[in-house]
Amino acid sequence: MILNSLKDSASIESLHPLFKKAFDYLKATDFSKVPAGKTILDGDKLYLSVAEPTGKTKETARMETHDKYIDIQMPLTAVETMGWKATKDLKEPTAPYNPEKDITFFADKPTTYVAVQPGEFAIFFPEDGHAPGIAEGNFRKVIVKVKI
Repeated sequence: MILNSLKDSASIESLHPLFKKAFDYLKATDFSKVPAGKTILDGDKLYLSVAEPTGKTKETARMETHDKYIDIQMPLTAVETMGWKATKDLKEPTAPYNPEKDITFFADKPTTYVAVQPGEFAIFFPEDGHAPGIAEGNFRKVIVKVKI
């Protein structure tokens, strides 16, 4: 997992060939004018969704993992707390891996929580189980999917 500020993304853009393209788009876009939904940036290799979820509590947020994509999650309008636990330590899947949605959910609880401010982002790799969406009320966020 990586936690960083959008203005400092250059330091991690070399970690994946599509990160620079993703961060250039995030920096150049006024998301207050982008409707909720999916935007394709590079076919199935790089896309994003603007989401408007209702915040969850630590108790109701579910741990999830992805096998084929890296998540870049960036809250837009509120502080979003995200839980983390190493994928290798997750022992309680609630359903089998869904290859169509590239997701497995777990009943395990996070070992660590981070508060991500608007203007910051968290990157979750396949080895990073995460429980996003912990916030109060409704909020907006961007979730970028980067194919491994």
